[in-house]
Amino acid sequence: MANILELKHLSVEYLGINKSKSDKIIAVNDVSLEIKEGEIYALAGESGCGKSTIAKSIVKLILPAKGDILFSGDSIYRHDKIKNKLYPSNVQMVFQNPYSALNPKMKIADILREPLDVNTKLTAKEKGLKISEIIEDVGLRESSLKLYPHEFSGGQRQRISIARALILAPKLLIADEPVSALDASIQAQILNLLKDLKQKHYLTILFISHDMNVIRYIADRIGIMYQGRLIEENYTGTVFRYPKEEYTKILLNSVPTLRLSK
Repeated sequence: MANILELKHLSVEYLGINKSKSDKIIAVNDVSLEIKEGEIYALAGESGCGKSTIAKSIVKLILPAKGDILFSGDSIYRHDKIKNKLYPSNVQMVFQNPYSALNPKMKIADILREPLDVNTKLTAKEKGLKISEIIEDVGLRESSLKLYPHEFSGGQRQRISIARALILAPKLLIADEPVSALDASIQAQILNLLKDLKQKHYLTILFISHDMNVIRYIADRIGIMYQGRLIEENYTGTVFRYPKEEYTKILLNSVPTLRLSK
């Protein structure tokens, strides 16, 4: 399989409390990785290790201090309009909190139509068909389109967020802690939905989480982040059975297990 995304020696810095250039915090430190087309690649690690910063760099919400990001072999930072004009629609992101990710003043139909208005030249009828199809794909009724975000549960809102991300038919979906704010039973539903949508829409998914149980269920390969660095990377089964780094072992040992008393 070809690589759809490559990070080459990526480093991201933030200004510290004093907001001076000399007071820098290195959030991502010289990270290189490759994500293959059609796979679910998970970035794992504790809070503050740089996972979400990498995701924001990929969607250009943050500019790196060093390194490069390649999408389908081309740098996303090159000033080449022909190569990069479709990048925003080819890479979409689902955020952690479904309660703050949707505009409370907009109906669901308008939330889903907005990306089409900005990025396509489809007719009103074509947009309507796409909206109806995608809301059905995420398991919601078409009547949902007439409602506002506050009329839905957290799990339903996350389904809507996923629908909004997929409405432009992206090649790469970034899911940043998409189930951490949800109840356990709802988490399983969203994970199964992502698996189904991956197959139906031929998606590649970068899945970010601190929950190793969730990652074990959904990911094909795992990258372990620690203090801004990628310290270990392998297939999911291999990492869980034969972890190499001491931090990875600690991370896996922290996974809760059910023990029945005799």
